[in-house]
Amino acid sequence: MTNQILQDLRKELKENIDEHTKNTAQKFFKEKIKVYGIKTAIVSKISKSHYNKIKDIDKKEIFGFCEDLFASGFMEESFIACNWSYNLNKIYEEKDFLIFEKWLEKYIDNWATCDTLCNHTIGAFVVMFPSYIKELKKWAKSDNRWIKRASSVTLIIPARKGKFLKDIFEIADILIKDQDDLVQKGYGWMLKSASESHQKEVFDYIIKNKKIMPRTALRYAIEKMPEKLRKKAMEK
Repeated sequence: MTNQILQDLRKELKENIDEHTKNTAQKFFKEKIKVYGIKTAIVSKISKSHYNKIKDIDKKEIFGFCEDLFASGFMEESFIACNWSYNLNKIYEEKDFLIFEKWLEKYIDNWATCDTLCNHTIGAFVVMFPSYIKELKKWAKSDNRWIKRASSVTLIIPARKGKFLKDIFEIADILIKDQDDLVQKGYGWMLKSASESHQKEVFDYIIKNKKIMPRTALRYAIEKMPEKLRKKAMEK
């Protein structure tokens, strides 16, 4: 059954390869990526139609499909794995964290897949089980750029809703001098999201730290603030 489900899925993916998409995908990434070359909307449609065929089976088995999809290395298959795992968010259990962490450590090798997994699957998990935010703080100290980025982008959606501000600042403190631009963009994005509900607190944090915060992170963080505040933040 497992083989047939994935065979059918991959057959449909291959039937929808778009040469222009395939030829231009790499320009958005510094690292080498592996793609079929399929438009995002079509990947989403294929993901949904095939999930409907398996949605009533055991969560553990669906997570097994996700693992196989991640292991292929194809970005489109990784996106489908992210979608399928997120679809199960109402029945997450604490033990699932170890599965999500393993996927992050073993399979994530680009910003797009990192953000998709973290914004949705892992983000939903930490909203359900906030005590696991302490694990994100451990991730922030990792030597792996994707795990460090994950520590911040996991909180993007909760941040927009005003959640976890204290933890957001603690993660930003850990990452604040990081020299990796993708890590800088990640925590800058987290701060920007937090500013939607806590503009004053985030602005005060930026002013306090702007002498040590890389300009890339700072620019991301202030992006949604009024022009007057943006100008003040950028003053040297």
